[in-house]
Amino acid sequence: MRTRVAAALAAVLVMSGCGARAASDQTEKITVLAAASLTESFDRIGSLFEQANPGTDVVFSYGGSSGLAQQITAGAPADVFAAASPATMKTVTDAGDGGTPVTFARNQLVIAVPKGDPKGLTSPAALAKPGVKVALCAPQVPCGAAAQKALAAAGVTLTPVTQEQDVKAALAKVKLGEVDAALVYRTDARAAAADVAAVEFPESASAINDYPIVALKNAPNRSGADAFVAFVQTSQAQQVLADAGFQRP
Repeated sequence: MRTRVAAALAAVLVMSGCGARAASDQTEKITVLAAASLTESFDRIGSLFEQANPGTDVVFSYGGSSGLAQQITAGAPADVFAAASPATMKTVTDAGDGGTPVTFARNQLVIAVPKGDPKGLTSPAALAKPGVKVALCAPQVPCGAAAQKALAAAGVTLTPVTQEQDVKAALAKVKLGEVDAALVYRTDARAAAADVAAVEFPESASAINDYPIVALKNAPNRSGADAFVAFVQTSQAQQVLADAGFQRP
């Protein structure tokens, strides 16, 4: 751990020097494709990275991990990929488009319900009751695969009224009042705490997702990619993730 942190700090310091030179010359852009569930945390981490590295501009594109992986293997230009599951990261590494990923966070599902939980949906079994409308992520998306695993652990079979392409879209259905509940990550429910309540359930422990990150092989800004990946592993960035509800790897 001490060696990894030292290496991470060294990479960031190197990038700081590059950024200082770029400030008087031109901005160094770093393009990061990241799982939708990382939106709030990575926006904050990106700002901290830019403060530590003047002259850099971290540009994020968020979405479902499976869709982002397909974009990368199709040749979309990007420097870094942060996925919500090892399976979606494997799509990229198996295609030879990334090096060795590093797991930087973990996430767990909750049941997101409207404030006050008007239907009393306190367990996965309650989601299968007649008349209860549930949103899930699509099965090929990490949050959807995790939901299927958690529901199986609970011995529950249900038919969602909608299957969304990322966790933010599933959560939006609850916020808009279109469904009674959605299985989403704890971090997303926490970020939307003004609009929804999070119901913890023990079976979600069987479906915890690891989040890997990698600098892409054909990164237009490889030094910037390496520096950002290193920064995500520093104590400062890890604290941002912990504050958002992510678990440490």
